[in-house]
Amino acid sequence: MSGQHDVLLVDDDETIREHLPPVLRRSGLQVRCASDGAEALQEIGRQRPDLVVLDVMMPVLDGRETLRRIRAEHDWLPVILLTQVGESFERAAALDEGADDYLNKPFDPQELMARIRAVLRRSTSGRAPLSASESLRAGELRIDRPARRIWLGGVEQSVTPRAFALLEFLMSRPDEVVSRDRLLQSVWGFDAIVTSRAVDHRVAELRKVLADAADDPTYLETVQGLGYRFVHPVVRG
Repeated sequence: MSGQHDVLLVDDDETIREHLPPVLRRSGLQVRCASDGAEALQEIGRQRPDLVVLDVMMPVLDGRETLRRIRAEHDWLPVILLTQVGESFERAAALDEGADDYLNKPFDPQELMARIRAVLRRSTSGRAPLSASESLRAGELRIDRPARRIWLGGVEQSVTPRAFALLEFLMSRPDEVVSRDRLLQSVWGFDAIVTSRAVDHRVAELRKVLADAADDPTYLETVQGLGYRFVHPVVRG
């Protein structure tokens, strides 16, 4: 990530507004703060940031309503939501409402910094992120997200719902290494009693369906000791 990106941190917790900005600044970011959604919208109108880190639970105007108002203006300003619950429906709601990513409180500032870098890398000014597109294509592979359908070379393929969700998550973050733990949190949910082997099993399922060799992947690469990465370029449609 080159140059200094301008990040707007929005949180009603004074401790976070006091202690988090210095950490982000040491990583090369410019940081402004707002204490609620209404103040955040004023800051965005005054000087548009490169990314917003937005708490969900706030007085005056909460994070979800703030995000809806940003997206209502067809503004695809990158937004990372800070949530305080881990249920899968909360994560799905965050992404469905147009968040580029989410992070559960309490969080490691370095993990937030990694998410900021990843979102900035994949964001395109003025355009919706891949995570907001109904259809994604990577070479011969295409997925229809609302219909939960997948095609390879024009032929529809059948995969389990969890495998589809895993592919959808990775395709919307091409070239980003995603750890097994994060995939478990995002695709399976915190309430699921599973191990990281569950991720490996679903990756194996996808590789079989996509005829994707583990040692020479077209789509799904294993990054030893880290997780998985979708390596093929992805476009909308």
